[in-house]
Amino acid sequence: MDMKLVLLGTGTPNACPDASGPACAVIVGDQAYLVDFGPGVVRQASKAYFKGIDALRPDRLTVAFCTHLHTDHTAGYADLIFTPWVLERSEPLKVFGPKGIGHMTRHILSAYQDDIHFRIHGFEKANEVGYQVESTEICPGVVYRDERVTVEAFPVSHGTLESYGYKFTSGNKTIVISGDTAPLHLVAEQAADCDILLHETEYTAGIAARLPKWQQYHREVHTLSCDLARIAQKACPRLLVTTHRIYHMEIQDNTRNLTAEIERRDEAILREIREAGYDGAVVNGKDLDIFPV
Repeated sequence: MDMKLVLLGTGTPNACPDASGPACAVIVGDQAYLVDFGPGVVRQASKAYFKGIDALRPDRLTVAFCTHLHTDHTAGYADLIFTPWVLERSEPLKVFGPKGIGHMTRHILSAYQDDIHFRIHGFEKANEVGYQVESTEICPGVVYRDERVTVEAFPVSHGTLESYGYKFTSGNKTIVISGDTAPLHLVAEQAADCDILLHETEYTAGIAARLPKWQQYHREVHTLSCDLARIAQKACPRLLVTTHRIYHMEIQDNTRNLTAEIERRDEAILREIREAGYDGAVVNGKDLDIFPV
């Protein structure tokens, strides 16, 4: 069965104009499996649909996984719940995530109860199922399985938040998604000989410009490019794709050429990965990139 990775958003908490909020989709056959739902997730899915990814038509978004509850990864949750329903999704959304995803789900539904009531009982007469959410709080191990794919969650290290990476297996094809994490040997183990490893990273040279407290924070909860190289050396993925790149620069400054500076730092990140000893295939993922397996 065909399998591919589609990047819907590769950004960070910064409101970068060229990178939407963190979100991606593993496509197996005609089904999309979302991982995270940052700001703009449904419109990004629509863009991918119009690039030929039929499974990402918004009303077909029915299964999603959450790595952790930080806002940049979840601010699009209401969008994912309600916009596909408005577009006539006719089954509940299934969501799997860490402890707290149930609480978040219930409160989003409560916050929009007036809208739900109006759409069902007002002029629109919307279906009474498509806004519903079946949320499951997970533990490490296999968290989902259907005839197309098996999804395994594994714990990662991102401060005090319960956080997970995900491993998608379909036949002999495997895609591993790190989520936000400090460098971990466990990620390398989970990604051993996988087809694609999608991993967050940050610009190693750039961290020196930050205050000491922020240097410590970023070293403890994210993965420097040089450390990512060592993970990839152990894992030997067929393709390493970076995402959620932290550049350690001022994003909110429209007096500079932001695009050019990001391109420079993107090139530097790839150079750092190679100089740290990783000689396998590696690319910086961009919004709406598609990677077949």
